[in-house]
Amino acid sequence: QVQLVQSGGGSVQAGDSLRLSCAASGRIFSASTIAWFRQAPGQGREFVAAIRWSGGSTKHADSVKDRFTVSRDNANNTVTLQMNNLKPEDTAVYYCAAALPLTNAQLLFSTRGYTDWGQGTQVTVSS
Repeated sequence: QVQLVQSGGGSVQAGDSLRLSCAASGRIFSASTIAWFRQAPGQGREFVAAIRWSGGSTKHADSVKDRFTVSRDNANNTVTLQMNNLKPEDTAVYYCAAALPLTNAQLLFSTRGYTDWGQGTQVTVSS
């Protein structure tokens, strides 16, 4: 299995930046993709961004693609989400997640496609 430990997050003002990190251990190559989801109070988990663990190709949700960037550092087994120009609507608990190889591409955007999850970290953006 893949173990994911998150760091970063916190409380910032609108327009500020934050960087979230997700450190992976265990059977890293069992995972095909590392993704970021977020969950606001009373809502389901929303896809934010994903990166191929080995190949490095990325996908960002339309709502964040001009502001957020997902990247990886394979040497340190770490995936990073750089968040710029944060908005109050970005307030949520952010989770990283690892997916096994996916046979259905649509599962990339669904929590059902992921088997291992980080502990979550709070991001709060105030006006």
